[in-house]
Amino acid sequence: MRKITTLDALHALYDDPVPAALVKVAPELTPLYRRWIEGARFAILSTVGPDGVHGSPRGDDGPVVRVQDANSLLMPDWRGNNRLDCLRDIVLDGRAALLFLVPGTNTTVRVNGRAALTDDPSLRRSFAKGDRLPTTVIRFEIAQVYTQCAKALLRSGLWSCGDISQDLPTTGEILADISNGEHGGKDYDRTYPAYAKPRMW
Repeated sequence: MRKITTLDALHALYDDPVPAALVKVAPELTPLYRRWIEGARFAILSTVGPDGVHGSPRGDDGPVVRVQDANSLLMPDWRGNNRLDCLRDIVLDGRAALLFLVPGTNTTVRVNGRAALTDDPSLRRSFAKGDRLPTTVIRFEIAQVYTQCAKALLRSGLWSCGDISQDLPTTGEILADISNGEHGGKDYDRTYPAYAKPRMW
């Protein structure tokens, strides 16, 4: 495989950026970017740290983040599997990005910036779901916000292709395969929805 190892070699393969791709970038939330992000229930959190890069899906039953002001977003860290990959990266490095997706639209919105973690009690309480509190809250300092090109979602037909998961392996099957049957299996897949339901927040 021939590797591209210089920026000159890379740029020689592509045309100049489309003007709209540069104009759309804002250094803070505009009113319309704010409205869009507040309508998103799902985002992918990307971080970088000493062990490499990580991506983590994040979702909620309402806005996945809270807009603190034009320059910052707040995201509660709800219960997960406790791997803490992204959270470790945030503590050690801080560079982070969010990609927001909303079913039904091929628009996605990306936020680049820096993240910090807090366990401030009053801030955690402000995200309470009944008697459940997030363990920590992630605060994003916005450096850039912009819409992404819609072609990836148009090509994939993500919102219109229906359920195409029938022939894919399940999590239980993957766990059983990689652990030689010590974990996972059909019981894992069958019982996971009931296991997860009381542990969502």
